[in-house]
Amino acid sequence: MFDLNAYFAEKIERINAALESILETSGRPDRLLEAMTYSLMAGGKRFRSLLCVAAAEAVGGDLEDVLPAACALEMVHTYSLIHDDLPAMDDDDLRRGKPTCHKAFDEATAVLAGDALLTLAFQTLSSIAASRDQQAVKWLRVIQLISHAAGYCGMIQGQMLDIASEGNQLTLNELKSMHRLKTGALIEVSSRCGAELVDANVSQIQLLESYAQYIGLAFQVTDDILNVEGDPAIMGKAVGTDKLRQKSTYPSLLGLEESKTFARKLIDNALQALGSFDQKAEPLRAIAQYIIDRKK
Repeated sequence: MFDLNAYFAEKIERINAALESILETSGRPDRLLEAMTYSLMAGGKRFRSLLCVAAAEAVGGDLEDVLPAACALEMVHTYSLIHDDLPAMDDDDLRRGKPTCHKAFDEATAVLAGDALLTLAFQTLSSIAASRDQQAVKWLRVIQLISHAAGYCGMIQGQMLDIASEGNQLTLNELKSMHRLKTGALIEVSSRCGAELVDANVSQIQLLESYAQYIGLAFQVTDDILNVEGDPAIMGKAVGTDKLRQKSTYPSLLGLEESKTFARKLIDNALQALGSFDQKAEPLRAIAQYIIDRKK
């Protein structure tokens, strides 16, 4: 039986070592680098970087083929969390069980730390493209994919829609569209980058994209459920905040039990998308199940 915990532990150790190496060579130690390191190395799930690795493995690649992309995705994600926690956004005090970046440092430093991590992500990717002549086109393609998913047509647009929707009741389709941008875009591109960097064929890429779309939405549905009934001690952040901010969520639209059923259906669809893949896709199958079983 596949051991997802052992898989996570092995891959996260290597990803964290690579992230630490990037930070060590990115500049002299100062308050800004301290803030960047504080948030990036705060012990997150590394979900997007793991998804990138697992997608590559599913089509015959390995971690080393995609490690710079996995690190860049983690930096982009962490930047988004730092900014999302700011008083101008969600005004959260805790993230991953620790004071948020603007609480541990200050608002200006948090803004700059987020900006620096985003920039460092693309510095990392472009450095690989410049140093590997024969693979430069693939890495440039990854830069294009990630910048599109993270930018104003993807994650940032989703965040803007989320802010604008506070206090308004969205329809289910509107909520799905918003979350495919805010949460799903970076999850989808994580899978796609992993596949493209190891030369997956068109059919494999399409199936992995379909898988990622389903798990991306299921990830957000589960987040909404945990915001209602999760344990703050386990999650490392407050619960009940969606209701306080009058946000449209799946539990508010569908009810708690129907939301759980919806998440289960999404995961079933994701697993069906992997039907033609062999045992090398077991990490992806286990990740899909993990999404709705997780407690944080």
